[in-house]
Amino acid sequence: MPLPARDPVIADSAPVYRLTVASPVGPLTLFEQSGAITALLWAASERLRNARPTPLLAAARRELESYFAGTLDRFHIPLAPRGSDFQRRVWDALSAIPRGQTVTYGDLARRLGSAPRAIGGACGANPLPILIPCHRVLAAGGRLNGYSGRRGLATKKRLLDLEGALDGTALSG
Repeated sequence: MPLPARDPVIADSAPVYRLTVASPVGPLTLFEQSGAITALLWAASERLRNARPTPLLAAARRELESYFAGTLDRFHIPLAPRGSDFQRRVWDALSAIPRGQTVTYGDLARRLGSAPRAIGGACGANPLPILIPCHRVLAAGGRLNGYSGRRGLATKKRLLDLEGALDGTALSG
């Protein structure tokens, strides 16, 4: 499902709300603006910023908890990452990769008429890791490489382990 387009001028003038939640990969800070989650940062804050989170941030926390518990396969909260048209095409493609499956940078590049390095750049610029699952993209031959999240490859491996994607049968294309 394509991500909704947002007008950055309007989004920039709207208040930003944030909430830090605990996770198996460390604290994650969610940012909400104009009724959508716009960013997820690794340990942006070690403490909760909102005593009473907005309904959307509370829903995002519940979905993350369900994801980490293995009971949620796809996020349903509204997402509005900011990026170029190309990045948004890549992020849409990432969002279509099912939980527990992986693809290679080359596979995505062929699908999108691009180059693997450009796909890697868009993955690295993903403002919503986990929610837009860039951790499901592997190097040629299914090798783990590059991850912009906290602790890099160790976090990527942890997320893939949580999803059951590293059992040797998950590599798909």
